[in-house]
Amino acid sequence: MLTHTSSVWFGRAFRVSFFTAMMVGAGSLRGEESNDWRSWRGPKDSGSVEGTGFPDAVSKEYLRWSAPLPGKGCSTPIHVGGKIVLTAPLDGKDSVVCIDSTGKQLWSTAFDQEDAGKHRNGSGCNASPITDGKTLYVYFKSGAFAALDLDGKVLWKKNLVEAYGKDTLYWDHGTSPVLTEQHVIMARMHQGESWLAAFDKRTGEVAWKVSRNYKTPTECDHGYSTPLVMQYEGKESILVWGAEHVTIHHSSDGEVVYSCGDFNPEASQLWPAIATPVVIDGMAVIAYGRNDRGIPRLYGIRLSGRGDTTKTNHVWKRDDVGTFVPTPCVRKGQVVLVRDHGEVEAVEPSTGKTVWKGEFPKSRANFYSSPLIAGDRLIAPREDGIVFVGKIKDEGGLEVLSETNLEESVIGSPVPFGDSVLIRGENHLFCFGRK
Repeated sequence: MLTHTSSVWFGRAFRVSFFTAMMVGAGSLRGEESNDWRSWRGPKDSGSVEGTGFPDAVSKEYLRWSAPLPGKGCSTPIHVGGKIVLTAPLDGKDSVVCIDSTGKQLWSTAFDQEDAGKHRNGSGCNASPITDGKTLYVYFKSGAFAALDLDGKVLWKKNLVEAYGKDTLYWDHGTSPVLTEQHVIMARMHQGESWLAAFDKRTGEVAWKVSRNYKTPTECDHGYSTPLVMQYEGKESILVWGAEHVTIHHSSDGEVVYSCGDFNPEASQLWPAIATPVVIDGMAVIAYGRNDRGIPRLYGIRLSGRGDTTKTNHVWKRDDVGTFVPTPCVRKGQVVLVRDHGEVEAVEPSTGKTVWKGEFPKSRANFYSSPLIAGDRLIAPREDGIVFVGKIKDEGGLEVLSETNLEESVIGSPVPFGDSVLIRGENHLFCFGRK
């Protein structure tokens, strides 16, 4: 069933009573505490969560609460212990905002003047926060890099643009920080000196910094993807995708132990790395190429061995499916892609073969948000604020359940919150769940 909503209900829905919000918030908080979403793509970097009872739509019937936001930010919210944290500009300054499980703002902490985004779907607050459950870590396009406690107190702050120079990315910074056992990791991939660096979680002091430079066609050395922390050969390691190479680094010192290239043999230009890889069963699935211009690529790369594995570890390649911006999800051993124009495809990571296909209704607008799979629900916002909810069928395939217009742009990714779903619009944070 496809449902459409009128163009006025969200304005009325903002006035959801505090009493109602308290009732639904109290009922789900215990589940949230045991199911934190502490980073952009969740605890397994999969963009998915198991469970049941998630909403069939993000319409007024399912709205639990909405909270106004102070300015345009495109980062994805995280939550820990029922506290929702996101980045947004506040009075022209980079800031961190914390909202409780009822939609009430608990605190905000402002930093320096923001460096606002120049892309229509960008902002100075593109990088998503991350937490280890005790400390929050944030990064902004301005270079502001900071740690805060869960009450918003700044523990340390530095500026990576001042320390290492301004990035030369054609569009706005998009890479989010990630955490290892000891460090908070940042990557910068652009034309010029590219690097991967580790900073002490407690002090912010640099622990190590390694160069990551490759010669590529124009703009192909620009990277907006986020590193992945993983175990490799029994050691905590960091996988980085960008500049037409996958590299794996030891988390202790940044040493490169694995590399794989040859993702653009035609030397095409203007292919930045945007979608973050997914790793499953020893395979990295890499979406690359300009799917927004009908030039998709999807690669399956074996994660084994040492040194340059370019000639040995390309297992499969497809030139008929891929995504340019949205990062894929993982569900039940399959990689699920929502492509830039709304096509949906599930592939087998070991072979790259299609398992099932589906699609959302076509539009001139693209999908910039990375999708969420919550149970058997596939939640996919489009850049124009249209949010689709589909059901992944047991036998494979997709049934579109709903289509809702939030009436404001949605670039950040949906996030599960107990049995509800958080969606960050340009002006509001929405919480949807079954009544």
